[in-house]
Amino acid sequence: MRKLAVCLSAAFVLAGVPSVAGQSTPPQNPPTQPATELPGVRAVPSNIIQKVIVKVNGEIFTQTELVQRQVEAVRQENQDPKDVKAFQDDAKLAAKITEITPAILVDVVDELLMVQRGRELGIRFTDESFKQALENVKKQNNLDDEGLKKAIIQAGLTLEELRQNFERTYLMQGVQQDIMRDMRLTEEETRQYYAKHPEQFMQPATLSLLEIAVNVPARTDPTTGQPATNVAEDDEAKERITKARARVLAGEEFAKVAGEVSEAGSKANGGLVGTVVVDEMVPALRDALNKLKPGEVTEPMRFPGAYKIYKVEARSVAKVQPFEQVREQIVQKIYQERVVGEQKKYIEKLRTQAVIEWKDENYRKLYEKALAERGKIGL
Repeated sequence: MRKLAVCLSAAFVLAGVPSVAGQSTPPQNPPTQPATELPGVRAVPSNIIQKVIVKVNGEIFTQTELVQRQVEAVRQENQDPKDVKAFQDDAKLAAKITEITPAILVDVVDELLMVQRGRELGIRFTDESFKQALENVKKQNNLDDEGLKKAIIQAGLTLEELRQNFERTYLMQGVQQDIMRDMRLTEEETRQYYAKHPEQFMQPATLSLLEIAVNVPARTDPTTGQPATNVAEDDEAKERITKARARVLAGEEFAKVAGEVSEAGSKANGGLVGTVVVDEMVPALRDALNKLKPGEVTEPMRFPGAYKIYKVEARSVAKVQPFEQVREQIVQKIYQERVVGEQKKYIEKLRTQAVIEWKDENYRKLYEKALAERGKIGL
């Protein structure tokens, strides 16, 4: 639930918002009232006067919104509860806020420019879009209305704030699609990318395995309360797995022996484990299996709670996937790389045309310094 709460409150995260590309009818004017209500989720106060930090083409960004962004940035960097302790000290938290604020200010201005451009393009986030976004969030996270309500409250959001987050991302995606619309990709370019980056399209080495397992009963030392092993039971399990291996080596069908001896869940399928990726195995098992040819069986191996033997049924080596199978991946990768550069140029142009009015001189200096530093590293 905490992870979902973080996603819901993130200013730049899209959690189930329908794609702009799905619009097939002329856009409608944005609604003046929230389209969806959830009992128990607080409404947005309308009579609170807030300090304005910056106005971008007349649209304001407030101190309250900045604090929300700062809190969210700290949350996202410290999702592990153990790491949160590092920011319980006020001095450390203040230092972190000082560190992240300049980048937040640059992102905020850029987002406002992108969102405003989205509106100029006629993109609209309708009531129906919001309802669909909420349904997507519930489906993706297996939530009912009550669960969604709790997640929104835990994120510290109102329903209208959540809608604004979704709308912001929706409009920005629409602008990105507009940026990409004029991009043209030739067959030669895709093939050149494929030839230059074969490591991105590797099909990993795999093994098809069968197994037999004999469990070693779990025991607890009555004195220490720690896990313990009964030597006699361990020896008995090892003897049983050794005899099973001998039967297989003598020519009995592995599936038959597995059906009679194995205590693993794979017993029902004749010991079939299936196809596994070699690099994802624990090192000890990977090293043992890499020595075997198809048809060969490992020595008995001790694992937590059991002795096991494995038979290699088949082996495939790592290889580059055929171009036709990864064509769409290549197209997406090229577009993703290009859109970063194209969006940078696009936003730079929007900045030159925008009226940006800073209401706080300190924040203006932080913004301009961060913007200059991004320019130096090409971001």
